[in-house]
Amino acid sequence: MPYFLDGNNLIGGARRTSRPAEEDRAALVSEISDRLRGHRASVRLFFDGPARRGTTLGGLTVQEAGGSADEAILREVRAARDAGQIFVVTADRELSRRARDAGARTLEPAEFWARFGKAAAGAPERGGESRVNVDEWLDYFADPRNRE
Repeated sequence: MPYFLDGNNLIGGARRTSRPAEEDRAALVSEISDRLRGHRASVRLFFDGPARRGTTLGGLTVQEAGGSADEAILREVRAARDAGQIFVVTADRELSRRARDAGARTLEPAEFWARFGKAAAGAPERGGESRVNVDEWLDYFADPRNRE
């Protein structure tokens, strides 16, 4: 089942900021990617901002929305063949309501984090260190199973 994550909303809850810095985004991407190891979940992380080419890291796709992440998420839910298989992860009540109206399921961020366990040893926890371990990323991408 695919998960569509409202990135700015997740950062806002974890970092208590409405305008996340690039370091905040990098820390969130790193944590989610680390938590997805060993899972076959498909996760799309949407950020507000200008459209850029998406990045795929194993089961995680990072997408700049080209505007509002909420609107991009809703467009993708509406375009899906089976919206009922999609989980929209956000604490934004309005986005949750609109996603359910479009046929998706919703999860609170705490439910998503619990579903995918703790970050692996050495990985930053939510709200913690925001540096990325480059050697860990190189090892991760050296494994062909993480490039599907």
